Amino acid sequence: MAAVESTMLELETKAPQFSLTDTITGETVTLDDYKGNKALLVMFICNHCPYVKHIKNALVDYATDYLPKGVGVVAISSNDVENYPDDSPENMKEDAETFGYPFPYLYDETQEVAKKYKAACTPDFFLFDERLELVYRGQFDDSRPKNDKPVTGKDLREATDLVLAGKDVPEEQIPSIGCNIKWKKGNEPHYFS
Repeated sequence: MAAVESTMLELETKAPQFSLTDTITGETVTLDDYKGNKALLVMFICNHCPYVKHIKNALVDYATDYLPKGVGVVAISSNDVENYPDDSPENMKEDAETFGYPFPYLYDETQEVAKKYKAACTPDFFLFDERLELVYRGQFDDSRPKNDKPVTGKDLREATDLVLAGKDVPEEQIPSIGCNIKWKKGNEPHYFS
């Protein structure tokens, strides 16, 4: 498994628009659905990546803790399902039900949303403030498959707590790392090498 880091989208970037189908409910979810939240976490994940599998339960814990505090949480999978059928919408729904995702799990079939966010890996995290401006893009924590560090979500939780307290998130942030997004052949973005 080749590890890829986040592209580290520029801070203060306005949250790019999206309108995607939630594989859990079948409903369309858009960025506008999150206006009025105190913060919004947009994360790019998938079913099969070992880096995502390593933190799935902790992602549910994060959402369970922060949804009641006014933080919107949405997960998106942009992988090429023709070559990675484990990440198909049907399997996304099954995975979400297995882990009890309390957030929408959206399918980005065209991969255009991933490109707008400059998403590079799974998992890739983008935390926006109430103005929907990017304040954090980085790792969940420093735990990785096989490094024996506990999964805590420390980095993302600290950033979220600062946003909720109306404080600035430090600009020095450690990139997330994981499997590269599985781009469709010929659809790779310019930042993918």
